[in-house]
Amino acid sequence: MPRGRAKGYELQRETIVSRAAALFAQRGYVATSMNEVAEACGVSKPSLYHYVTDKHQLLAEIAEGHIARLLSVVADPAHDTPEPEERVRRLIAAFLAVYASSQHEHRVLTEDVRFLEPEEQHRVLEGQRQVVAAFAAAIASARPDLERGILEKPLAMLLFGMMNWMFTWLKPAGPLSHAAMAPVVADLFFGGLAAVRFPSAHLNHDDNGDLECLCTAPPSAPLSLPSPSPRRLRSTGAPVFPAGADDVAFTAA
Repeated sequence: MPRGRAKGYELQRETIVSRAAALFAQRGYVATSMNEVAEACGVSKPSLYHYVTDKHQLLAEIAEGHIARLLSVVADPAHDTPEPEERVRRLIAAFLAVYASSQHEHRVLTEDVRFLEPEEQHRVLEGQRQVVAAFAAAIASARPDLERGILEKPLAMLLFGMMNWMFTWLKPAGPLSHAAMAPVVADLFFGGLAAVRFPSAHLNHDDNGDLECLCTAPPSAPLSLPSPSPRRLRSTGAPVFPAGADDVAFTAA
């Protein structure tokens, strides 16, 4: 009779995937070893292989898991509303909430997806296309006067351009949270700079109650993102989309 899994197996496995995502975001997928993953998880390397097959499996689960979360957002009926613009605003807020809690996973998705096998890349890219299509449909509903099939997808890509790269400059403990930035992004998208209002909620303050400057997290923060390496700087510019995937708003070369 096969031996059952120990209590807490799935929880430990989720912890391993999460901490691997933090390491990949810090160091890059290639530069991270399974020894480092085991050390970050507080387990031996043989114990680590009880939960995952190899480093590649970790990368695939990080990327596909993040896309699955984003797909669940666009499919959530809680964002449905008779007001088309309000649906777009709700989607923006929901996406930034996901990004706030999964910045490591998002960075891995945008920078390391090229190390996946072709079939894995296909699943990720197909999920991204579905996300873009959902945003494009919501935008088209908000602006039915626009020529259908021409601008809604490019507009969706411009919107993702504002949201997807916040991890390169928005400090988690800085003055503005992702929640505070959501209405700013929506206002800018729908009305331009003149429509932006200072957020009245979700502001972060330092110990003196003063707003801090936006900068990278301090090196002492546990599993925080350090200053980008040359490879990271090269990867965190404007996204370059793979051939045949011009409707994908996440993947960098």
